[in-house]
Amino acid sequence: MAVMQIDQMTLEEKLLAMEALWDNLCRREECLPMLQWHKDLLDERERLIRDGKARFTDWETAKRRITAYQLI
Repeated sequence: MAVMQIDQMTLEEKLLAMEALWDNLCRREECLPMLQWHKDLLDERERLIRDGKARFTDWETAKRRITAYQLI
């Protein structure tokens, strides 16, 4: 798909295309490289959840933190 074609798509069409691409990539996760530090981080988070030591933040609080971080 040419960039010009993408520029002519509506926002809804672009979002649908992104969703289709993401769904396709997720079905073939073996093709996606994972860096060791990322795997280690995910493994650690799974361990914390399994051990009952994970801490979670509700979505509204997380959005406020993200927004505040972006303003820095």
